[in-house]
Amino acid sequence: MKKIIIGAVLLGSSMSASAVAPGGPGCGWGNLLFEGSSGLPAHLLATIVNGTSGNATFGMTSGTNGCDVSGTLTYSGDSLLAMNGVLEEVAQDMAVGHGEALTALTVAMQIDPADRDHFNSLMHENFTQIFPRDDVSSGEVMDNITMVMKRDDRLSHYVS
Repeated sequence: MKKIIIGAVLLGSSMSASAVAPGGPGCGWGNLLFEGSSGLPAHLLATIVNGTSGNATFGMTSGTNGCDVSGTLTYSGDSLLAMNGVLEEVAQDMAVGHGEALTALTVAMQIDPADRDHFNSLMHENFTQIFPRDDVSSGEVMDNITMVMKRDDRLSHYVS
């Protein structure tokens, strides 16, 4: 049960992570309809309009609807591990090479089930590189995980 809860929290929070609006901050009919509005309700409604009609996607590919894809996407939130407060559980699971928090991390990172045992082994083997000190931040841990994965032929395609 704990595994399901951790997985749901990780997936839910990763879906709520925000970037500068794909296609630009004024992209889509939702932004047109709710122009000048602020707050959560307006943003949710604009997102729903853009998502259900597909107009933002069309706008990004055609360069219409106020969309421009020349900008760089950014992310200003916390890392996946910090958002969920599971850094300690992930560290414990990596130290032994398996566990619910580590499984939840593989699900959130969209690692194929066939590669999860390999991921767990690799994280266990590189534990001291991923957690080089007691006060390591969650952002550093994610950077270290990414670095270890980039060096592995089987897992490198999961990270850019």
